[in-house]
Amino acid sequence: MESKVDLHIHTFHSDGFFSPEEVVSKAKEKRLDGISITDHDSINSLNEAVEAGKQYGVEVIPGVEISTDISDREIHILGYFIDPENIELEHYLRFFREERLKRASRIVKKLNTLGLEITLDDVIQKARKGAIGRPHIAHAMKERGLVSNYFEAFNKYIGNGCPAYERKVHVSPQSAFKIISDAGGLSFIAHPGNLPEYIIKELIDAGVDGIEVIHPSHHPHKVKYYRGIVNEYFLLESGGSDFHGGDRNDEENFGKFYTDTSIVEAMRTRLIKNSA
Repeated sequence: MESKVDLHIHTFHSDGFFSPEEVVSKAKEKRLDGISITDHDSINSLNEAVEAGKQYGVEVIPGVEISTDISDREIHILGYFIDPENIELEHYLRFFREERLKRASRIVKKLNTLGLEITLDDVIQKARKGAIGRPHIAHAMKERGLVSNYFEAFNKYIGNGCPAYERKVHVSPQSAFKIISDAGGLSFIAHPGNLPEYIIKELIDAGVDGIEVIHPSHHPHKVKYYRGIVNEYFLLESGGSDFHGGDRNDEENFGKFYTDTSIVEAMRTRLIKNSA
């Protein structure tokens, strides 16, 4: 029987809709053997998710997603098998979350200047326990009736290059790799999509451990392309649905985009070699 592992999922501790326990329950319904919760700049979901995993019989691999950039191009880095109790990791992530709040405040002020009545409290309420991001602003705008749907908020106001856009504070990919490695984990390029080959090569040279090969945005030819890079440079691969839930309308991706347990075992083998 085929094993199924989804290594890219978000909860309401970042910009997902569901709680950690709800995510694990849904994973069980989708007949997933394992998942990794990879919230943006937050590991606050991990302890609850791991305990829920024991209850539902779903392995939960501690993960995180960190924003980095190269030459103003935003690049997300996934970390797997991190230690949720690592103090330095939590220190860095707390800083990033604080910067997210400051960025949200700047975006709200720009929206106000554009004549759109929305407050930072509206956004914070949408974020609940999560690290605040643009998706929470989009949800708040929709609830206020300022846009007809989540995607209009990005396309018209807060997306890259739009009137209320504000850059996020990033670290370099090398810093993200070190943060993840020091917490006992492995780093992967998330949804490389249309990243030019020279940037992927730069990330490989900088010491990334792997590439997310399976992702909803990757058509079969892209999967083949990234898997070829993984094999050429002796990297690891990962894959998942990048599931958020709610207004993202991505429910059908959960259980559809996944990898298998052999990929997870390859990660464990690499970690053993790294510690030898």
